[in-house]
Amino acid sequence: MKVKIFGKEGCAKCQTTKNKFKHFITKLEVDEKVTLDYHDMESIDGRAEGAYNDVLRIPTTIIEKNGEVIARWEGEIASDEIKAHLVQ
Repeated sequence: MKVKIFGKEGCAKCQTTKNKFKHFITKLEVDEKVTLDYHDMESIDGRAEGAYNDVLRIPTTIIEKNGEVIARWEGEIASDEIKAHLVQ
């Protein structure tokens, strides 16, 4: 499973989203099953990846499993939603 977070430096919501995922990946002991990729939308590579994933708003979070998008959020995410997807 891959978690992609699109954000930018200085964005409190982006940092909070990243921290929540890091916390639950560790707490639920799924760090061997889940990779977390952060894409800075102020970088060229981040913008390119964002364009490929149709990111129009930050933070945007996408969860992929076996190359297929199984969840997508634009904006903040509740902790219970994160846990529900990570324990699948």
